Amino acid sequence: MLFTWFWLIAVMITGYVVFDGFDLGAGVLHLLLARTDQERRTVLRTIGPVWDGNEVWLLAGGGTLYFAFPLLYASGFSGFYLPLMIVLWLLILRGIGIELRTHLNSPVWTGFFDGCFAISSLLLTVFYGAALGNVIRGVPLQTDGYFFLPLWTNWRTGPQPGVLDWYTVIAGLVALIALTLHGALYVALKTRGEINLRAGRLAARLWPALLVITAVSLWATLSIRPEVLNNYKAFAVLFIIPVAVAASLAAIFIFQRKGSEKAAFLSSCAYLVFMLVGAAAAVYPNLLVSTTDPALNITVYNAASGRHSLSVGLIWWGFGMALAIGYFVFVYRMFRGKVSEGNIY
Repeated sequence: MLFTWFWLIAVMITGYVVFDGFDLGAGVLHLLLARTDQERRTVLRTIGPVWDGNEVWLLAGGGTLYFAFPLLYASGFSGFYLPLMIVLWLLILRGIGIELRTHLNSPVWTGFFDGCFAISSLLLTVFYGAALGNVIRGVPLQTDGYFFLPLWTNWRTGPQPGVLDWYTVIAGLVALIALTLHGALYVALKTRGEINLRAGRLAARLWPALLVITAVSLWATLSIRPEVLNNYKAFAVLFIIPVAVAASLAAIFIFQRKGSEKAAFLSSCAYLVFMLVGAAAAVYPNLLVSTTDPALNITVYNAASGRHSLSVGLIWWGFGMALAIGYFVFVYRMFRGKVSEGNIY
């Protein structure tokens, strides 16, 4: 039961990264790809029908985490209070950047909200990557399960790190490059003409950077926490995951060179999925690692709700996910294909 709930939450977080990831990537590229107001409207049209629905995965994942592992929810949301507040404000700025830019036909107005959309999207990708880096690196958990992290200390990993250090910055760069590439492939998939060509060229330039930063992040992870290989050594079949990561990277390059936009985008989705699945497989059964004493780790065993609650909740979770998946299938089928240029997104 605990194993099941761990992976259900992992699936929901992965779904959020894959779906909202191309929204964030489009936001990062918003001012780079689009050179005119009409082109910026076109970029917004690519994500306009789906961006807010994609964030349902984040809300549902947080709610599921609270239900299944309340100790982790309490510990994480108190210890990461400062970065979570930053993320909340960035999500707000990103939302109003999308929704308010078309309300007034003024260069100052649209320019301001274009900036809100692009800058908040960029910072969100970095903070999301740093968040995963903190989970893998660990935090200074106390005996009562709580901790506090400043935004940064001396930029080194150790028993008392900050939210940002050299390792979590690398994790943030992985997320920034991966999601920007993901967004570029999505914009190329959904557009025509010059902006389509620009998106494809930018994706081709980002691919080598993603290849390098992926290798660097693997080295960095094994340097600071070599025990992440324990599960892989115990279950050799898990080594198929890094092979799949490498294969998906190669597929992005091959399909992008061939001009197969849909296949390249799906390969990018596969890269994100296998990267996150690999991280989840490495940390299980830990949910939050202690940098001071492994005995203080928050695991699926000491953080879970009661067995009866988890059993009943699994039924309602399945019902809710069936509705959510049905909605997503409907929306993505309704808005499939290339977007057309128009005055509103």
